[in-house]
This record gives sequence, C-alpha cells and structure tokens, in this order.
Amino acid sequence: VQLQASGGGLVQAGGSLRLSCAASGGTFSDYTMGWFRQAPGKEREFVATIRANGGYTYYGDSVKGRFTISRDKARTTGYLQMNILKPEDTAVYFCAAGRGILSTITTPRGYLYWGQGTLVTVSS
Repeated sequence: VQLQASGGGLVQAGGSLRLSCAASGGTFSDYTMGWFRQAPGKEREFVATIRANGGYTYYGDSVKGRFTISRDKARTTGYLQMNILKPEDTAVYFCAAGRGILSTITTPRGYLYWGQGTLVTVSS
C-alpha cells in the first residue's frame, strides 16, 4: 500500500486545515488508518486512528474535540479535519495504515505503511 498525505500549509492560530491521505496499490480499505505527527526534536506522536469500517475512532488527548478523523465510503482516502489550530500543533503530519491491533493502535509500530508527511505550520 502506498500512501500520499497532502493538505498541509501555513495557518493562523484558531484556523482550520483538512489533511488527506490517498491510498493506492493495495487494499487500504482493509486497514486501520492512523495519523501521527512529529515536531522538530520530538518523537512521533499519535494523533488519531479509525478502523477499516469507520466504526471506531480514537484521538490523542492533545487533539480531542478539535480534530476529526474520517475516511470516504470507498475507503481509498482518509482525512484529518483540524480545527481551532494552535501553534503547538505545528509538525509534520504522517498518515499510516496498519492491522489495527488494539495494544499498538496508538504507537508507530502498530502501522505497516506510511505516507511521506505533510507540514503543518500554525502561526501565533
């Protein structure tokens, strides 16, 4: 599975962005999708995840209530709607696909395939 993340950019604090993750070359629809982010000098951080059937979502504490993860009905594209953005949301955002094993669903090692990342910069 190849993943291509897009939609990053520069936005002012309080603004919104929508990231997309386009999948090709495999059965993305069978995989749990996750979003992670990595700020300079920091470890990769879990942001959100959604099951293959879209019936279960889970968010990191720092984005709960502000971000929404989703995937289209064909389950070939995933999204991350980011609202009320804060400067601390500045990072490279990565989409990933994995088997959705519950014990690792919030960790990078729980995902097999990764996109290249898209930069989100939030100015104060």
